[in-house]
Amino acid sequence: MMDRPLQLKTLLWRAERLFGHKQIITRRDDGYRRYTYAEFGKRVRRLTDALNRLGVRTGDRVGTLGWNTDQHYEAYFAVPCMGAVLHTINIRLSPDQIGYVIEHAGDSVLLVSPEQLPMLEQIRDRLTNVKAVVVFGDGPPPTTALGPVYGYEELLADADEEIEFPDVDEDSPAGMCYTSGTTGEPKGVVYSHRSTVLHALILCLQGSIGVAERETYLLVTPMSHVNSWGMPYACALQGASLALPGTQPRPHHYLEIIEHARVSVCVAAVTVGMLMRQELESGRQSYVLDSLHTLWLGGQAPPIGEIRWWQQAHGVHVCQGWGMTEASPLLTFTTLTSQFTDLDDEGKFRLLGTQGKPMPLVEIKLVDDHGKELPWDGKHAGEILARSPWVARAYYHDTRSQDSFAGGWFHTGDVGVIDQNGYLSLVDRVKDLIKSGGEWISSVDLENALMGHPEVREAAVVAAPDPVWLERPIAIVATNSPVASDDLTEFLREKFPKFWLPDRFVFVDEVPKTGVGKFDKKLLRQQIAAGNNHSTDKTP
Repeated sequence: MMDRPLQLKTLLWRAERLFGHKQIITRRDDGYRRYTYAEFGKRVRRLTDALNRLGVRTGDRVGTLGWNTDQHYEAYFAVPCMGAVLHTINIRLSPDQIGYVIEHAGDSVLLVSPEQLPMLEQIRDRLTNVKAVVVFGDGPPPTTALGPVYGYEELLADADEEIEFPDVDEDSPAGMCYTSGTTGEPKGVVYSHRSTVLHALILCLQGSIGVAERETYLLVTPMSHVNSWGMPYACALQGASLALPGTQPRPHHYLEIIEHARVSVCVAAVTVGMLMRQELESGRQSYVLDSLHTLWLGGQAPPIGEIRWWQQAHGVHVCQGWGMTEASPLLTFTTLTSQFTDLDDEGKFRLLGTQGKPMPLVEIKLVDDHGKELPWDGKHAGEILARSPWVARAYYHDTRSQDSFAGGWFHTGDVGVIDQNGYLSLVDRVKDLIKSGGEWISSVDLENALMGHPEVREAAVVAAPDPVWLERPIAIVATNSPVASDDLTEFLREKFPKFWLPDRFVFVDEVPKTGVGKFDKKLLRQQIAAGNNHSTDKTP
């Protein structure tokens, strides 16, 4: 067999040569920009040439701080195809964390959205390795104390669109991303050409989202984090049309793009799915969504009520995947195998509410506190361990690797159960489980149940210290209209043992979230610990 390396440039070749007529559509302030994969490929080469002129060489890290735009998408290929490393920086991290990851990664050039410049000026003492800043957008860059600074289109204007990409070792780094830093400093994960290509291939198969040329995909998942779940590469591989929401999008923008671009599959965090539902239910504007048939939600488990609403209100199938930064990110995906096609709707909704089955080439297992493997019986809960060709073997220059990757498996920190058919259901994060009077309480189960209440928009459950039981659950809830705490308690009572019921309900306008859109339980625990920890009730 030919010994040909797996390289990202082969994905670009397919998009250009086989699907050159297919379109990339980006929302802009003045409308939409449409161009083809053939035009995209030429601009990718121009960006590569421009980065070469700025001194970027093989193995150098190029950081990006950007939204889901066509220019950011060009960097997704230009940087790794030249042999450099694309470091997508989560724009929702704190300035201190952004400074840390730029410094820790050793980024030599930054590609940034203009609104990020004031933040970068604040942390300029952390940018000692940065040789140049390139500002996304069509015009000249804003005035800034940073330097040297270039406009994106200015650099591309006289760059060469005919350059050839080098061959690279398939195990050489193509990209990197940092975790959201909910415990300590963010941890860096490096993705190779091989791992990224394989992950993209799997996204095109049954048993995953099944990216197909005939579809148009709206990528709401941030391109600034975990390669937008690998979808930018999978869409190029299959020649699927791509819609990008542009800078600082709001829920109504997503719905407008679905209508304008005839989007058939939307990929987004669970929170975004909920926000789009709220926009639709508000009646402020009407939208034509007849092209949309699938909504892939992730980041956390979508409540069954959300799955049911999209199916019944709009005929949209909701699926989900589970994974994390260390896994590129996908490990499992919810698909109904043939034995379950005859289930009634509620039975299907229950299965779709699980995290699904391991994707092809992914192995998972459950272990107890002593490392003993547990059976797949839907009853025994344990920490989930995973391994795959696209799971990292270590963190980037980080001593925390030893425990997380012990024994050739990635120890995810998630607790789950797996039924006899291989469907995984998350119980909780190890650190988020609540131990009350020696018994475990799942915050995830309580949250999903609460968000099944028709007036509850968001719900997070955390542990509060208790002098008798050591820990007790507290629910932080955002509602559409006032709801009494007693009503929520009664709503939960028929679903859970009495000792599971939250001692308190704290009502907020919005549950705080991490940089990747998950409920920020670290912050919530700090706020609860700093405030009133007694089991007194709060009503709206």
